[in-house]
Parts: sequence; C-alpha cells; structure tokens
Amino acid sequence: MFFAITPAALGRQFYAPATRSLERFLNQAQLSGGQHSVVATQDETSYTLTLDLPGIAKEQLSIGIEGNLLRLASKQGAPRAYKAAYELPQDIDVASSEARLENGVLTLKLAKAVPASRVAELTIH
Repeated sequence: MFFAITPAALGRQFYAPATRSLERFLNQAQLSGGQHSVVATQDETSYTLTLDLPGIAKEQLSIGIEGNLLRLASKQGAPRAYKAAYELPQDIDVASSEARLENGVLTLKLAKAVPASRVAELTIH
C-alpha cells in the first residue's frame, strides 16, 4: 500500500499531484482486474509490482519507463494483446530497476530515483 502523511501546516496543494497520481495508479490497477491482476507494494527504496501475464514470453513484452510513467505492451505477434500504462508517485531509476517474468507472472522491482538537490551555496563577500 502507498500512504502519504501530510502535515496540515504545509497545506494540501503541495501534496495534491502525488496524491492524484497514486489514486489514478490504484484505480487503474483495480479496473484492469478482469483481465490482469496487479499487486503493488513499496518500501523506502523501491516499488514492487506483480502482474499476471499468462501466455506472454519475455521476448514478446515491451517495458518502457519515462520519469514516473511505466508502460507495458505486448509486441506484435504475441499470442495475447496487452497494453497498460501506470503513473507512479515518484520517478523511477531505470539503471537500478529489474524485471522478471516467470510462469506468466511479471515482477517489476522499480527503484525510486533520488531527487537531485538544487541547493546552491552562495559565497558571502
């Protein structure tokens, strides 16, 4: 489960985009339930998604990650058609992420990207 604790002093507007992204992600996972089930968990460093994709080999599946957007699609010629996109609350570090497809179950361990600090120190003259 994904939870975000928002201090009232900081205001709701700051957290609203992440909350909406999470809601869309969870709603999308539930709505696709008839054909494909999705289980999502997280820890401090990564998100783990488990999807049922029976009948698709790893060579027939395309996984694309752009920022916090995950796209899954079966390639042309696959025995089953599958296409989905999920928006995660935080950007994904592609280099540290991994995917495994075994017995029709796709397990994605998506590492959370550590945001680069934009803090610059000024020299006092």
